[in-house]
Amino acid sequence: MTVIVVMGVAGSGKTTVGATLAERLGVEYAEADTFHPPANIEKMSSGHPLTDDDRWPWLRAIAAWISAHQRSGGVVSSSALKRCYRDVLRTGGDVWFLHLDGPPDVLAERMRGRHGHFMPVSLLDSQLADLEPLGTDERGMVADIRESPAAIVDRAVTEMAKEQP
Repeated sequence: MTVIVVMGVAGSGKTTVGATLAERLGVEYAEADTFHPPANIEKMSSGHPLTDDDRWPWLRAIAAWISAHQRSGGVVSSSALKRCYRDVLRTGGDVWFLHLDGPPDVLAERMRGRHGHFMPVSLLDSQLADLEPLGTDERGMVADIRESPAAIVDRAVTEMAKEQP
């Protein structure tokens, strides 16, 4: 079965959309932040962006989750900012990406409204600079974060169904 990776920068709504999509599909949802080692959380909390070297173990852990859910399916969130990061996630098996995208001012406003999250708004620009949109050869779709989570999920389910044999 396909595992859906809900991707996007901080503040894009990955957790909300991912949990809603998993519930709709009747599959398990995993929050990418839970795969970060404590050092990564500490680094981001102190306002420092992660490097590729910081991200590799995190991405491999998510890929392992994807692999473990190939039979049952699942939904996992991950910023998946760069193509090379998505390549690591694809080593886990069959994946489909739902890229949540939106204007920087909307993303920043959402981040300012979050309580108790470790990612400061000051890191948004570094995430946007790293973001590489899905390539035409990558399975998935882009959704505008200004749509409601329910509308995004509805469209994602419809798009994924079009790809089924």
